Amino acid sequence: MRKGRGLALTAWVLGPLGLVLLIGSVLYVRSAHTRVTVVSSSMSPTYTAGERLVVELVDGDQVRRGDVVLVDSPRPDVDGPVLQRVVGVGGDRVACCEGSGTEERVTLNGRALKESYVRDGVADGIGRPYDLKVPEGQLFLLGDHRVDSLDSRFYGSGDTAGAVPAGAVRGRVVDGLGGALFALLAAALGLVLVLVGLGCGIAARVVRRRSVPPAPPWPVHT
Repeated sequence: MRKGRGLALTAWVLGPLGLVLLIGSVLYVRSAHTRVTVVSSSMSPTYTAGERLVVELVDGDQVRRGDVVLVDSPRPDVDGPVLQRVVGVGGDRVACCEGSGTEERVTLNGRALKESYVRDGVADGIGRPYDLKVPEGQLFLLGDHRVDSLDSRFYGSGDTAGAVPAGAVRGRVVDGLGGALFALLAAALGLVLVLVGLGCGIAARVVRRRSVPPAPPWPVHT
């Protein structure tokens, strides 16, 4: 009987715990992440058209320089959110450009950026100089394919560059599954605990049945 009670107790502990872990992890993944499909070449070669990406849903004040974000474009001729890289944050001074050709460099706070991710090593390629101090609470964004990206170089009035409000950011691209991977691992652990708890419950029931003494035979009268 003691063995049966131990198995039953294990079932009552592991089963609900695993269920909470499983459901909580699934809800977290669904509420904190989304998947998007790349629809243009503006972020190539980093991300190519047709590629599926995981986006972590974060506020704009959580992103950092170098992050690739999903953001609402301020241009009325752009339909839907776009993927662009954060080059400058509030207080930064971003300017274009030093050098020319593959030696061309965008400068951030007076220092040339080493952007290994830009396509063909071209940091601008359109001959559109700018020198902008990013306002607080805003972001300066560029695509990785600089000759084919409607980004902060085109966000100002007229021919001037401009930034976007941090509030326009919908999320941040994560390589692989990012934080969602840990949630999925937790969900898998939860499933295992549920199955172990279920198995212990079944085993406890079997043990209890076997431990019940057989009923005495009915007396036979002759």
